[in-house]
Amino acid sequence: MAKLIMWNLMTLDGFVEGPNHDISWHLDVWGEELERLSIEQGNNAGALLFGRLTYDLMAGHWPGEEGEVADFMNELPKFVFSRTITKSNWNNTHIFKSDVQDTVAKLKRDTAKDIYLFGSANLAASLIPHGLIDEFRIGVCPVILGNGTRLFKESPERLKLNLLDAKPYSTGIVVLRYQPVR
Repeated sequence: MAKLIMWNLMTLDGFVEGPNHDISWHLDVWGEELERLSIEQGNNAGALLFGRLTYDLMAGHWPGEEGEVADFMNELPKFVFSRTITKSNWNNTHIFKSDVQDTVAKLKRDTAKDIYLFGSANLAASLIPHGLIDEFRIGVCPVILGNGTRLFKESPERLKLNLLDAKPYSTGIVVLRYQPVR
């Protein structure tokens, strides 16, 4: 059974994107070290999971790219939850319309290697209360945006996490790995 790992870059003030879905600040922390981490994670991944907004950004970028990161982004199975998309031109994409929690639980059971959830703050918010995210990997970036899309949505419940690892990189990003306390 696969683990579902949420992997996101987040600003110090908690945003995954700025106004108008701007993620240009990712370039401030991208470098050789983060590329190596991305390749390592891609080699360990069995699939990628997206909500529609993140999927649109990824599908608009990766099919035209080349290199090791592009290779796994384009080749891995992609599971997308959307009420509006009916088909995809991006290689190996599977679209689901509803039953998010049951479908994700089934995908975890049926996938041999870990599934990575990128971006997709709304999708993550629907999975967290059901205990479907097994690990949170957050790259905290030395940027304060002031507004945008928050990674974590308001919730009536508190979720306690255990720190698995914290690693700073030369570009100033700190990658934190947490596991929910069950």
